Amino acid sequence: MSDALSFRFNVDGDDFTSAGQASVQVKKDLRRLGIPAEIIRRVSIAMYEGEINMVIHAGGGEAEVRVTEEAIEIILSDTGPGIADIDRAMQAGYSTAPDTIRSLGFGAGMGLPNMKRYTDYMDIQSTVGVGTTITMRVNLA
Repeated sequence: MSDALSFRFNVDGDDFTSAGQASVQVKKDLRRLGIPAEIIRRVSIAMYEGEINMVIHAGGGEAEVRVTEEAIEIILSDTGPGIADIDRAMQAGYSTAPDTIRSLGFGAGMGLPNMKRYTDYMDIQSTVGVGTTITMRVNLA
């Protein structure tokens, strides 16, 4: 793979049933590229958690996945309310999801911690009232 491959997806913020479609498609695309199963699993988990967070908190957003010989990079961006306290949001179990979302089985406060756990690198850039961009990377070597 001499050049980076890039996949882009819109994450619909109005429909929980469509949340996760981008991560499912990326999983299929990575399989076709011959990426090892363990790498695909890590990418899929991190991306799914990010998609769900965009649906719950930001009304959707965009996901881009770049595949190079060295790594798979996931960039999730939204124009939601932003994250006021990133350090607190990174604590397992901390959640700002409303009870209506929790009653659906989402919003347990594990999204961001799981995203970090399954990637080799994660950076969160967020401005309250503007939105959030999360960049994650899973190394291939």
